[in-house]
Amino acid sequence: MSKSPIDGARGLTTRLRTAKGRTTASQRWLERQLNDPYVRAARAAGWRSRAAFKIIELDEKYHFFKPGARVVDLGAAPGGWTQYAVKKAGEQSKIVALDLLPIEPINGAIILEGDFEDEAVEKAVLDALSGQADIVMSDMAPNTTGHNATDHLRIIGLVELALDFACKVLAPGGTFVAKVFQGGTEKTLLDRLKRDFAVVRHAKPPSSRKDSAEMYVVATGFRG
Repeated sequence: MSKSPIDGARGLTTRLRTAKGRTTASQRWLERQLNDPYVRAARAAGWRSRAAFKIIELDEKYHFFKPGARVVDLGAAPGGWTQYAVKKAGEQSKIVALDLLPIEPINGAIILEGDFEDEAVEKAVLDALSGQADIVMSDMAPNTTGHNATDHLRIIGLVELALDFACKVLAPGGTFVAKVFQGGTEKTLLDRLKRDFAVVRHAKPPSSRKDSAEMYVVATGFRG
C-alpha cells in the first residue's frame, strides 16, 4: 500500500490568540489552515497549494496523465495543478497554465494571462500547445453569494463554459477534469458529458475537505 502524502504531516493542534480586528470567520479559517495536514504536506513537498493533492489523487485513481501530454490548466493560479502536470507528463509535454490572475513562473509550463472565453486567448493556447490538448482541467469555482440557488447556477455555468472551451481544443480521446459540487451536475450537463465523452465519472478525492460539497468530474475518451 502506497504511503499517504500526509503521513508525518500531522501534528499538535495550533490555536491562535484572537487578534484585534480579526473576525471570527477569519480566525477559524486561519486555524484550519494551520492545522490542515494537507497544507503542511504541500509546503513540505513544494506544491503551491494543498489543491495539488486533489489532481494527484484523481490521476492515481483514473490514470489520465501520459508522458508527453499536452495539457491546459484553466484558472490555474497559484499553480499547484500545473506543477503536477509538468512533473507527471515529463519533459516532452506541453503544459499551458491560464488564468485572469498573474501566475509566478513554473519551470516547464507556459503561463498565459487572459479569459478563456476570448477567441484570441483560445488561439494563443492552441499555438502554445502546437496542436490540440490531451487534457483540459479546471479547479475553478465561482464567487459564492450564500444563496444556494444562485450559487448552484453560477457553479453549473462555470463548468459549462469550461466544457465549451474543452470541446474546442481537445483532441479525440482527450480528458476533461473539472470541479463540480454535490448535486451540482445537472441532467443537461451530465447528458452532454456522456454524449461527448466515452466515460464520465464523479469522485471526491481524499484531500477534499469532508465538510466541503465539492466533487470532481473526470470525463475521458473525448469523441471529437
